[in-house]
Order: sequence, then C-alpha cells, then structure tokens
Amino acid sequence: MKTVTCLLFLLTVTANSFAQSVIPKILRSEFIFETGKHFAQCHASSIEETKDGKLLATWFAGSREGNPDVKIWGSVYDGDSWSEPKIWADGISDKTYPCWNPVLFRKNGDSKVYLFYKVGPNPREWWGMVKESDDNGKTWSEAKKLPEGILGPIKNKPKQLANGTIIAPSSEEISETRWIAHVEIADLDMNNWKKYPINHESSFNVIQPSVLIHPDNSLQVLCRSREGSVISSWSKDNGETWSNLEKTNLVNPNSGTDAIAVGKDYWIVYNPDIPGKEWWEGRAKLNIAASTDGMDWGENLWNLKMKIKGNTAILPSFRILKEKYTLLILSTERI
Repeated sequence: MKTVTCLLFLLTVTANSFAQSVIPKILRSEFIFETGKHFAQCHASSIEETKDGKLLATWFAGSREGNPDVKIWGSVYDGDSWSEPKIWADGISDKTYPCWNPVLFRKNGDSKVYLFYKVGPNPREWWGMVKESDDNGKTWSEAKKLPEGILGPIKNKPKQLANGTIIAPSSEEISETRWIAHVEIADLDMNNWKKYPINHESSFNVIQPSVLIHPDNSLQVLCRSREGSVISSWSKDNGETWSNLEKTNLVNPNSGTDAIAVGKDYWIVYNPDIPGKEWWEGRAKLNIAASTDGMDWGENLWNLKMKIKGNTAILPSFRILKEKYTLLILSTERI
C-alpha cells in the first residue's frame, strides 16, 4: 500500500547564522490520511502554506499509477489536524485519462493558490493543467489547460524572481530512453508563458529539475538523471539561457529530488544509492545534504530509510514554513 507522510523539521539556529554542521530535528511526523481507506496507491506529493498559515497537501492517487481512475487528491491542515482527503482534479477530457504530478504554488504575498498537474495516458503524451483556489483549498476553479507546449512545473515548485516573473522547472520524457529539461517563464499574472531549453544538446538525460536562486541572482537547476548523479546547470539571465549540464558530487539512482535555500546555504533531499540492476532498486532511502555553492554537497544532515517490504520509490518535496521550519512531504510507491 502507498502512503503520504508529512515531516516537519526545526532549524536549530536562525537562518542568517545557519551553518552546515547543524542537524535538523524532527518536530512532527505523521500520516495525512488512513492508509487504504480512500485509494489503493498514491504518489508525487506537494505541499504549500497559505497566506494565513494553513497547509495544503496534494498527490495523485487511484488503483494504480497510469490507470484512468487516478485523480488529484488533496487535504488541508488547519493547525490541529488534516482534513479528510478530497478529489481536487480529474482527467476527464474526450475520455478519462490518468492525472499525474500535482504541484502547489503561491506567489509572494498573494492569497491565491495554484494547483498545477498533468493529464494524459503517460509522461510522453501528457499535457499541463492548472486550477486556482482563493479560499485555502476549500474550492477550486474550473480546470484550465496550459498553452500549447507548456507543461507547467513537472514535479518541483516554481520560484518567483526579483523582477516578479515566475519560473517553473519542467522537463519532457521524449521516449523511455531520452529525457530533456527546460524552464517555463510566466509574467506576474501567469497568463503568458515562454519555454527555454536547458542544454538539450547534452548527452545527459535529465528530468524533474528544482530551481535555486543564488545571492547574485544567478539561477541553478538540480535534476534527476539516468546517469547515476544529480545534474546541474546555471543561468545568468533569469532563466533564458543555460550552461552545459554537469554532474554534482551527489550520486542518485534515477530518483526524484528537491532543493531549497535555507538561510545562506542550500539543502537537497535525494536518494543516496548508486543505480541498481533495475531502475527502481534502492529507492527507499532519503538523505538531506547541505552546500554553500550548490555543487559541492557536504555531510548528510539527516537520513531516512523506509521500512517497507518490496521495491519502493520515494518522491520528496520541500517547503520553507514561516522562515523557521522546513517541511518535507513524501510519498512512497510500491513497485
């Protein structure tokens, strides 16, 4: 059975004096819903804080990943408990398709929450959708298809840049053996989007990037890859052009990651195993590592090994809460 877990970490020093040697402390760890009560399987969770401090969590769920009954589900935390999960979006179009990879996002200082997700028969043919909520996830607008060629954030959150534009980390699975990454940049109203490739000429196969904003306003993406490492690229012009893809010092067995800025440093949550004989092997572990520059990742701050029988994949997602805490939401997937 698959579950979604929400973990809350306390930073033991202030953000301005954060040091790499600090070890996160778990304040709270809990299941968002009762396992097996609502659906057989779930995956690819995302979390967001509302303007008034509530938490929204979302994931896709159904009988099995890729089946037509897979929908986008969500729950709201009011400070005391999580609400019963509800369906927030479905894949009804000319026929019913499965839903995939929801991502929650809120612009700086805004109360509107966006729910991005994908609909389609598989990751090679899916398309991007979005809904909006003005009441902290109680109700959602009608689903809107994103412009042609725009998929929205594939797994990890968009970031709002200093100039107000929104940059969404995205990627395409051209085939089962060829993956490429890009970013999609929208104006402040998120009505006009433009797509910018990330070194598509490279032989690296990368998907699911996360975006880091550095003090000089340069941008960095960190990507999942088929090459056994976390892969990086840099932009000096707000995401319009990108450097050649290059390996970081982090190994990774083709498994999802996420990265955030924590004070003056950066954290990444990732799977530390080397690739196995099969692509899904060894995907039941998570580490959090820290870096001062986004390339040289030092000691592990925290590690988790899920005690789940069988082959398991974990897709984690980060969120800074009230500038004091780090939220990590993750889903475990039985293969």
